[in-house]
Amino acid sequence: MTLELLCARFTALHAEDLQRWIAEGYVRPEAADGDLVFQDIDVERVALILDLREAMAVNEDALPVVLSLLDQLYALRRRLRRLGLEPDSPGPDDEAG
Repeated sequence: MTLELLCARFTALHAEDLQRWIAEGYVRPEAADGDLVFQDIDVERVALILDLREAMAVNEDALPVVLSLLDQLYALRRRLRRLGLEPDSPGPDDEAG
């Protein structure tokens, strides 16, 4: 997806904000033939940042902290799944019902 299509998809997204997020490393598009190409994971990251800013009122100063914590949480969940432990399922010591 191109920068123009991404901005068109999210009406609350301003190109200046996206450029800043790229510069900060929050979003990491690929460069192809001099253009930025956004993969699905980039699109989802933009949606997350917009939700954090708009729906949850996370300000720009707190954004890197929140994104870092979410990244750590997702990484932990991936590790748990690789170990065969599903984070969403109750463990053997959890009480049923």
